[in-house]
Amino acid sequence: MKRILEEKLRNILRELQGAGTLPLFDVPEIKIERSKEEQFGEYSTNIALMLSKAATKKPLELADLLKEKLSVKEFDKIEVAAPGYMNFYLSQESLAAVLKKILSEKEKYGESTIGKETKINNEFISANPTGPLHLGNARGGFYSDVLSRVLRKTGHEVVNEYYVNDAGEQVLKLGHSVLKDEEAVYGGDYINELAEKFAGAGDVETVGRKSAKYVLDEMIKKTLEKKMNIHFDSFISERDMIEDGYVDKALALLKEKNLTYESEGALWLKTTEYGDDKDRVLVKQDGAKTYFASDCGYLISKLERGFIAIIETWGADHHGYIGRFKAAARALGFQSEPRFIIVQLVKLMKEGEEVRMSKRAGNVVTIDDLIERVGHDVARFFFLMYAPETHMTFDLGLAEEHSQKNPVFYVQYAHARLCSILRKADEEKISSGPGDLSLLVHPKERELIRELLFFPELLETVAHDYGVHRLPQYAQKLADKLHSFYNECRVLDSENKDLTLARLELIRAVRVVLAETLAIMGIAAPEKM
Repeated sequence: MKRILEEKLRNILRELQGAGTLPLFDVPEIKIERSKEEQFGEYSTNIALMLSKAATKKPLELADLLKEKLSVKEFDKIEVAAPGYMNFYLSQESLAAVLKKILSEKEKYGESTIGKETKINNEFISANPTGPLHLGNARGGFYSDVLSRVLRKTGHEVVNEYYVNDAGEQVLKLGHSVLKDEEAVYGGDYINELAEKFAGAGDVETVGRKSAKYVLDEMIKKTLEKKMNIHFDSFISERDMIEDGYVDKALALLKEKNLTYESEGALWLKTTEYGDDKDRVLVKQDGAKTYFASDCGYLISKLERGFIAIIETWGADHHGYIGRFKAAARALGFQSEPRFIIVQLVKLMKEGEEVRMSKRAGNVVTIDDLIERVGHDVARFFFLMYAPETHMTFDLGLAEEHSQKNPVFYVQYAHARLCSILRKADEEKISSGPGDLSLLVHPKERELIRELLFFPELLETVAHDYGVHRLPQYAQKLADKLHSFYNECRVLDSENKDLTLARLELIRAVRVVLAETLAIMGIAAPEKM
């Protein structure tokens, strides 16, 4: 609906220019927004305000001209408001069409093809295999997992990937920690567990490697699949990638492109040619390849596997690494710039005090600990509610609240209420035949249908700007609208069968969209609570 309207306005502006009614100027992309207040209709635009100077007309005059030329059968009325806004009100027939579309498409409602032929590598978490996953890993993990779900829903081909840093200093540090020598770094009960298994397995590197493999297979992967419900399509080993020659291949390509030089006995990449603040070392004076060189090898691996877009989810402490990574991607041949999700720290708080729950990972709270305490759905929903670049305080007290004060239970209760209404309709043997949707004229009915209308547009917006936190916000707002409708509109009315049938159709449509919203977020949609 929104895109149709945007294209129509764009074409009208061009027609008016062609007729000489408006002077020639570059017609920009037209932006139609969801109206902030329901009294201003479903959609609005300030295009007349934006273009009045270029069009040499007053904003209201230009808005009236566009309104006069615009013929869109889906709208009941188009209103021009000072100082130059255009507000669009959907017709009752269009609102009914929304419900029919949802009930016809069911869980496919909201699917689109905007990402057709776009193969994306979504690399996230990628925590070093040196210990259990913690709250920061969980925050980025849940967020990026849901982003993949949205991208797939909108037609993109997405691979969830975990990059295993198993070839660097951290593996040696793990080995020292397991052997508990003077260079030990990591602590916690899990180190004692590793020491029992591998302390006698060989030298520091051997102990580190075996311990890292165990941490990955028996801790990290099990947490991902069994606790976090996150599936990775591939785990890429840094060690395997190096042994398979990808780093050497990347260095050879960069040299061939004349993008490297030698200085002070080291090999450098000209990252400043691609916007980095300084050039970066690929091979050190002693001949050792840097971690950045491994990144270049990993990028070549992604190119060879046919990815045309990359998403990287990193902790805030890696923010300074973005410039060189973007430069390397461009230097190696990526046409599109990598997209980054930077995840800020999480504090676990209860009644104003920071919470420590386990000694298993030393001073770090693990995601296993949190999920065991509050449950998967609560943990996931709470992390998804906040944009990743914002600092987050995880309210453990609210998370442990088993009532509608807890936002995830509030949304799940809304779904359970929908199921309860439909069960009761079945028990009372109320026909499930198509109702007369033109009867749905109550303001609360219209508000509810409006929310359903915006669901496909929400998914496309998230696919574009990666604002996954909009999904739990949408779920809460849809639940709000449902509860508000339910309090004012009697669904099962024995004295008005036609209205009952129409409202049952509305209930079914809301159930479809709310269940799909929860499914995309990876959260259960219970039928009873």
